[in-house]
Formats: sequence, structure tokens, C-alpha cells
Amino acid sequence: MPAVAARAARVVEDARGGNERWLSSMERLTFLRGHARFTGGKTMMVGEEAITAPRIFLNVGGRADVPAMPGVGDVPHLDNTDMVALDAVPPHLVVVGGSYVGLEFAQMYRRFGAQVTIVERGDRLVSHEDIDVSDAIRALLENEGIAVRTGADCIGLSRHAEGVAVSVSCKTGEPSVVGSHVLLAIGRRPNTDDLGLEHAGVATDARGFITVDDRLETNVAGIWALGDCNGRGAFTHTAYNDFEIVAANLLDGDDRRVSQRIPGYALYIDPPLGRVGMTQAQAIASGRKVLVSKRAMTRVGRAVEKGETKGFMKVVADAQTQRILGAAILGTGGDEAIHGILDMMSADQPISALRWAVQIHPTVSELIPTVLLDLQPPEAMP
Repeated sequence: MPAVAARAARVVEDARGGNERWLSSMERLTFLRGHARFTGGKTMMVGEEAITAPRIFLNVGGRADVPAMPGVGDVPHLDNTDMVALDAVPPHLVVVGGSYVGLEFAQMYRRFGAQVTIVERGDRLVSHEDIDVSDAIRALLENEGIAVRTGADCIGLSRHAEGVAVSVSCKTGEPSVVGSHVLLAIGRRPNTDDLGLEHAGVATDARGFITVDDRLETNVAGIWALGDCNGRGAFTHTAYNDFEIVAANLLDGDDRRVSQRIPGYALYIDPPLGRVGMTQAQAIASGRKVLVSKRAMTRVGRAVEKGETKGFMKVVADAQTQRILGAAILGTGGDEAIHGILDMMSADQPISALRWAVQIHPTVSELIPTVLLDLQPPEAMP
């Protein structure tokens, strides 16, 4: 574990250091280090230095949220940053939160050798996904020996001789779980607390995210907000696309908008989940006439050859427009194979365009045209 932690730190520092060296050496760019906060409409203090500019771009990121749950201030707890720096395997890691960060670390530390329990307030893991995806993910984790406690309606923390007791109060099972370590993975918050936004008149929502329009400009002309702090995406790729949108509009005279972005993301458990667009539930709720197709990864030659056949592929389409509305690939290579579908959606191409694409064998992607052939109304699904 010391070697694991050291490698993780090295990867982070190499990436950060490379970016800082690149910025520091850039011609006509002044790189200041320090806490920045607004003192007026277009003026800021960075440490002791006052600066002003006609255009200001805020990209301050976010951090793990620590909710006001009972006992949270009385016991030690970890967040995602702490987890990366751990140089020992916890005897029993209790993960509070059943979504991306929590599930990734849960599986990771289970494979390192820890006993792991996931505690989730909702009725299922990754509840924004379709039920079949949530159920499959739960089965994957439980098959690795991870205990999952959903429906935790009264989560709280308290000291215990063996570490920390996490109250669960589920309808079945023990009312609490005792662990040596607790990871809080129940959301993130923007780093906007001490930016002095009120001095510039920049609006935020109830959670502190900076309010932006479709071109990422705030309510104050000449001030933009990009990345995690604007609530329009929580990923590195969406943050980078924010930059692309603003740069194209300001420098190239383009008219790029956030609403043109096809949402895509991945859950990096093993096997990974690649997701793009709407879920089946979202598509049905939108009032569209929906088509659905689903194939198990046992039908994918590449998965069989690798001996990694857990999961499935699922595509949701619009029967009238013949456009793909969304897809999920839970299986080996799913985080890469999903891009074939994402690209077709971005290009606004019909199902037939991807149906007749000749995919390379043996790959995960080669089954996608076959999946499209089997699209049918949800009520006709076996």
C-alpha cells in the first residue's frame, strides 16, 4: 500500500506539475499564486495584489461535501482525496454513499483486502441509472464480498471501540455497522464559499454553484464560470468542453452552447459502465415512443475470449426520429465502446448509419450493430 499511495501521488503531481510548468512558461501570461476573491465588479485581490480585467473566467473546481449528519463532527472520516493518500488497508471500510466515488473506492479497497460495507440512503445504488443497471452493479459488488445496505433512512456517525459506528436503521439487518474507517462519498460542493462573489454581484444557486447561461456567462456581463463550480457538469471532460465552448465563442465568432453537449460519463468499477444520453426511464418520461434493445456481454466475442462476460449492452432509441437517445454498456471495455454511440448521437445520425458500420473483430464494439437490429418497444422485451 505505501507503493500504491506513492504511485497515485506521483501521477497527480506529474499532471499538476506539467500544467503549472506549461502555464508558467507561456508567453504573455502572468501566473499568480494565491487566494483570489472579488472586491468589486471587475476587481480582485490575489493575496496582497489587486488586479482588474474586462473579462474574468472562474474555474475554481469543487470538493467533497460533508453533510450535516449526526456525529459527523465527532469522529474522523475520509473523503476522496484522503482515500488516494491512504498507505494502509483499512480493516473495515464503511462507505457512506452509493454512487460513483463511493462504489469505485469500495471495489478498489475490497480488492486490496479490506472488508467493505456500502451504506446508501436510497433504495438502490446509482439511483439515477435504470433499475436493471443498478441491480447489475449491486450484484457485481456483492459477488466480490462487499456488503450493501440500501434504504438507510437514519445515517449517523458515533465513536466506537473498534473505530466508527455508522447507524443505518434499515428495515432489515443490523441497525448499525461498525468500521475502522468511514468514507463520506455523498456528493460534491463548489469552491465558491470565499470568492467574494457578492461584491461582484455574481449569482449562485442554493447549493453555491455559480449560475450561468447556455454560453457559460454569469449574470454579470464579462464574467464566465467553467468546470465544477457552475453545476453544468462534474467531470474533467465537461470542464474541458466548457473551455472549448467559451474559446470558440470569444475567439472564433462561433455560437457553441452547453445544451449542444451530449452527456456521457463512466463509472470506473470493474467492469466499467459507459453511459451516454438518456436512460430508458428518462426517455419514457419524456413522452417519446421508445425502442429498447439489450444484449448480455456473454454474446460479445471479445468478452468471452477475455473471460470477462459480466454485464450487458443496452440502447434506447426514438421510434419516430430513428435517433439513439441513450445507451449503457456495463462490461469490459464499456468506457471505450460507448464512444461509437456517443459520436453518432453528436453527429445526429440515424440508427441505420451505425447499424451498417462494419466494426472490427474481435472488439466489444462489434456487437453494437447487432444490438440495434433488435430494437423494439419496451413492452415487447423478453
